[in-house]
Amino acid sequence: MAERRPAKTGTQQSAKRTTGKASKGFTDEERAAMRERAQELKAAARRGPRTGKADGESDVLAKIAEMPAPDRAIAKRLHAIIKASGPAVSPRTWYGMPAYAKDGKVVCFFQSGQKFKTRYATLGFSDQAHLDEGTLWPTAFALTKLTADDEARIGALVKKAVS
Repeated sequence: MAERRPAKTGTQQSAKRTTGKASKGFTDEERAAMRERAQELKAAARRGPRTGKADGESDVLAKIAEMPAPDRAIAKRLHAIIKASGPAVSPRTWYGMPAYAKDGKVVCFFQSGQKFKTRYATLGFSDQAHLDEGTLWPTAFALTKLTADDEARIGALVKKAVS
């Protein structure tokens, strides 16, 4: 004969914080980035599989326009450099940041210093970027301004990343 278990009553209570200390989990900025990513995924699902580069580019340009002046100037210039150096990449947003994808996978992205309250903006490359060199290579670069040498180096990095 099978053993009978009491029926669940649905009176479970959620655990409550008893220490009074704030959680050391995600920051407000990180939670906002996750919400933006969820919105990006919903928007992409609504658009369907026939989304063109134009939709992604307009989203990226809108994010760049929202940035404070110094980061906005860098982001505009980077956008032009990345498009010229990596014509196979598609602009899109990624966690609320301008990003550039190849075959649907993010290769590089720009993070405004304002986004996570850091003192500089960042140009980052994902693991999809073909920048492997030996056993150690950089995947992110701090940017305070762009010089002609910086632009040339970034162009070369993007070409290598999408090759």
